[in-house]
Amino acid sequence: MIGVKKKEDEFFQLLMDFASKIVKVGESFVDLVSNYEDVADKVAGIKVLETECDMQAHKILTALNASFITPFDREDIYDITKEMDDIVDSLEEVANRFIVFDVKKLKPECLTMASYIMQAIRELEVLFKHLSEVKKNSVVHEQIIEVNRIENEGDLLYRKALTELFRKEVNPIELIKWKHLYEQLETSLDSCENVANIVEGVVMKYA
Repeated sequence: MIGVKKKEDEFFQLLMDFASKIVKVGESFVDLVSNYEDVADKVAGIKVLETECDMQAHKILTALNASFITPFDREDIYDITKEMDDIVDSLEEVANRFIVFDVKKLKPECLTMASYIMQAIRELEVLFKHLSEVKKNSVVHEQIIEVNRIENEGDLLYRKALTELFRKEVNPIELIKWKHLYEQLETSLDSCENVANIVEGVVMKYA
């Protein structure tokens, strides 16, 4: 039993470590959009963090392939890891596109969406810190609800931003740029919700 518990704890720790790394990506992205200067250097820093997250995802999947004992279904661990990685990939994509698209000035909706994503990421960090205790308290349930609430707010903002963009932007190139950027930001927030939803499914299976 001690060996089983140790193996389970290993996966909980790996997921916690991943969540902490994603927080760093989120913080760096918020700094980028809040203080839009030295863009190339900041984007390069985000790329370094994204690579670290890729390595952490690989570490989890390697442990998954090598282990016969997991705290919950292997498919769920795989899906959670993939969605966590997608959060980071989408943010890195947006950061990189600021340079590729030669974005000179950010739209207010971009900053607000970044704030929503950061909130959701922080909620996920708390969720993973308490995932191993899910049968003892309601923290995980509360975080799942909060991530879903944040995503709903972000979805409303995304729709409003697109509506404004298509109604007011007369430059077709700018329209294409910002449509892509908004979509990637929404994808990142959707991935946060997807992580929470998969965890909710896990909790229901093992309640």
